[in-house]
Amino acid sequence: MRRPLFAATAAAALLLSGCSASDSDAGGDEVAWSYTSGDGETYTAAEIPTRIIAEASSAKALMEFGIEPIGIWASNPIEEDVSLQGVDFSGIEVLGEEWGKIDVAAAAELQPDLIVGDWWPVEEAYSGLEAGVEEESKKLAELAPVVGPAQSDSVVTLIEGYAELAETLGADPDQIAESRTAFDAAVADFQAATAEKPGLTALAVSPYDTSYAIAVPEHAPELLDFQQWGLNVIDPETPDPDFPYWETLSMENADKYQPDLLLFDDRWHPGNEDTLAAAPISSSITAFAAGQTTTWPGYWLHTYSDYASELTRLAGVIRSADENLVQE
Repeated sequence: MRRPLFAATAAAALLLSGCSASDSDAGGDEVAWSYTSGDGETYTAAEIPTRIIAEASSAKALMEFGIEPIGIWASNPIEEDVSLQGVDFSGIEVLGEEWGKIDVAAAAELQPDLIVGDWWPVEEAYSGLEAGVEEESKKLAELAPVVGPAQSDSVVTLIEGYAELAETLGADPDQIAESRTAFDAAVADFQAATAEKPGLTALAVSPYDTSYAIAVPEHAPELLDFQQWGLNVIDPETPDPDFPYWETLSMENADKYQPDLLLFDDRWHPGNEDTLAAAPISSSITAFAAGQTTTWPGYWLHTYSDYASELTRLAGVIRSADENLVQE
């Protein structure tokens, strides 16, 4: 371990701590900042954190409020990441552009007093610190406390969680009021579209190699939102026991579910659709054979503006879809 890592860790430990509010009060320390994070812990500090390192999508959410991190890390090359299109990260140090790999030594040099990412309940870990990442990358958590709202049963909850975090950091939460109004209109339009096609079924997928991965809405908040707003997104029967975000089938069994509309994970599109197209089984999947396909925003929505755009696009797809493509 490099020496700057220990120095930054020691400084961060003096500034912030994960504790209950009562613990802080009992100690008599003045608290200028307090935030209850997605892991259930309440973090406090004598000063409001300003030197923030964040996962790139989390950074995008904070930047909506004028809070600019000093460093970010991403799971893919930023220029290619669908979730980061249009974001200006100029002047912000990029600490990684590959899942599971974060330059912790470079992060330590930035001397952060807070690290921000989503809390993932299934993994019980924050973004970038999940099982499977490089052990060296996990040492990021030694530099400063890691906080952020939890992925839950709605993207709206996540977005509002970032608004709450931004407010604790000194931002005005009303900065996104206009985006929220546009989003509410997009939700109403989406609901109107699904009401026009009550029989339409959809399946969210991401084929890869020789496998056909089907998303489990229970662990995909945007798909749960779609269900709540009237789209019949199919729940697969047997989620993978070790990673229940998906039910993974062999490509030979990819026709197990027959939706009217096939939704491809847009993070890997069009490659995942090309993978299915190359498989002989694709002609047996009615929606694919009929060309009734589109993309869904897979696990990356963090702002009302992005969500409104996706809902408006999907409402148009739903209105043009044949809800009777698959006959019972």
